[in-house]
Amino acid sequence: MAKGASAGYFKVTPKAEVKAKTSVDRRRRSPLELDRLIHERLRLGIIGALAVNERLTFNDLKRLLQTTDGNLSVHARKLEEAQYIACQETADARVQTEYRLTSAGRRAFERYLSHMEAIIKAVRD
Repeated sequence: MAKGASAGYFKVTPKAEVKAKTSVDRRRRSPLELDRLIHERLRLGIIGALAVNERLTFNDLKRLLQTTDGNLSVHARKLEEAQYIACQETADARVQTEYRLTSAGRRAFERYLSHMEAIIKAVRD
């Protein structure tokens, strides 16, 4: 545990508990719990990249995050199921998948960042 952080300052919700929660439940979570959906490294990368870009293609995200097709697909699907991101497929010469951050996703990301800032502040104080 980081110096200055009190035990119990934040809690990471177990995966099984997160799966059982709905998006409504996420809003009622204790302010001491991290949003596990966003906290996972690759999903945080997806959300962060979409927060500063209006839209990104699947290949853009794959290149930016240096991950595989399968890994990106799985994590993007989880974010899409939570309605944090939206996916649109276009079929020109070939199918292209584009992602964008939804308003719910932006709010969740802002809450996550505020929470992390509070943790950092508590550790430094």
